[in-house]
Amino acid sequence: QVQLVESGGGLVQAGGSLRLSCVLSGRTFNVYDMGWYRQAPGKEREFVASITWSGGSTHYADSVKGRFTISRDNAKNAVYLRMNSLKPEDTAIYYCNAEATVTGYNYWGQGTQVTVSS
Repeated sequence: QVQLVESGGGLVQAGGSLRLSCVLSGRTFNVYDMGWYRQAPGKEREFVASITWSGGSTHYADSVKGRFTISRDNAKNAVYLRMNSLKPEDTAIYYCNAEATVTGYNYWGQGTQVTVSS
């Protein structure tokens, strides 16, 4: 059974930075493409960033390009989201996602709250 545990959320002022971490346990990490999604109050969950199992390819939502960086450390079974130049509209619960490269099955973490004050 795959488990994803996020950490690193918190309260930060606009213009500040945070780094989110997500650790996968229960299965071999490097067979999963990893991603981050977020859900703001009253809105649907939206894609933020993703990285392939090898780390060779990344994708970002237009709203975070140039500000956020996704990375992974397969030796630590971890994926990270570095968030710079944070804006109040980045306030949301951020969820870690793992997609199995063979089956396409998705796993989700419990989420970590990010609040950006103006």
